[in-house]
Amino acid sequence: MARVFTLSEAKQLGLPGRKSLEIVSGEKGARGITLRLVEIATPLPGEPLRSPHQHSNFEECIYVLSGQGTTVADSGEYLLKAGDTLLIPPGEKHVTRNTGSEPLLPLCFFPVGDIAEGAAEPGVASGNSSKS
Repeated sequence: MARVFTLSEAKQLGLPGRKSLEIVSGEKGARGITLRLVEIATPLPGEPLRSPHQHSNFEECIYVLSGQGTTVADSGEYLLKAGDTLLIPPGEKHVTRNTGSEPLLPLCFFPVGDIAEGAAEPGVASGNSSKS
């Protein structure tokens, strides 16, 4: 059965360096997808940079709704702006940072209902891990 998910129903994840709302996941009944809306604020002067993370068992697809930033990955640096899409392969360490003057809003797709297994991020306990 089809279902509409509202942003007000999204789970706030409390991940380091960004606001992350999990809109759809296995927890909400999805079998093979997780969808997150992330907000990465403009960095403050002297603010420490967030460390890279990885997803060992699945890809991540990032679509930029607004703002601009850079994803630093094992394979290089990728400039992103509204309308761009970035595909990150399994196991590639990466971090997305805001390089603009307004919040960076990426929409992050994962082809699994539960990304906790196979995801590793510094500063996040196993089982609560994420992306972007």
